[in-house]
Amino acid sequence: MRVLLMLICGVLLVGCSQLAPVSVFSVSEADLEQLLTRKVPELTRQANVAGIPLKMAVDQMSVQIGPDNSDVIRIQTAANASLSLFGLTYPADLQLQVEGVPYYDASEQAVYVRSVKLLNSSIEAAGYRGNLTPVSNELLQLVNQFLATNPVYRFDREDPKVKLLTAMPLNLAVQQGRIAFIPGASSGSR
Repeated sequence: MRVLLMLICGVLLVGCSQLAPVSVFSVSEADLEQLLTRKVPELTRQANVAGIPLKMAVDQMSVQIGPDNSDVIRIQTAANASLSLFGLTYPADLQLQVEGVPYYDASEQAVYVRSVKLLNSSIEAAGYRGNLTPVSNELLQLVNQFLATNPVYRFDREDPKVKLLTAMPLNLAVQQGRIAFIPGASSGSR
């Protein structure tokens, strides 16, 4: 009887030790930057900003998770653009900084950024250097459209630990430098 009890305790301990690495799963700033860097070639957009045709290609992205102990993700982009105006094309360099609230979509097993705000925007083109405040609403719409349909992170559905983790309700917690996924009662997946 004593041996059977020790065997059951041993099995439970082994089971718990297998679940321990899954109890909290996190995604770091470096993980998000690496994923977004792979998407950079896809980030070429044709758009009209303030009635001016613009072809924008993102060159670089950097991510801050939970800056200043906040619950947001901040994304800084550097892009080049071609402005078509009066039959001429002008090259331009754009800098955009946005922040938004991460949201975990359990059905997609992905993290999206919502409630996006434009924090900073600047342009350098044809000798002009300045702020893009007059066209910030159009730029914010472009960024919102992209982030609404493209997650910043998607779980690897082939990883056995991730399969086990995503089989239960998850709560998302923004911590400085990382997003943590904690199993528990679902509270809106935020």
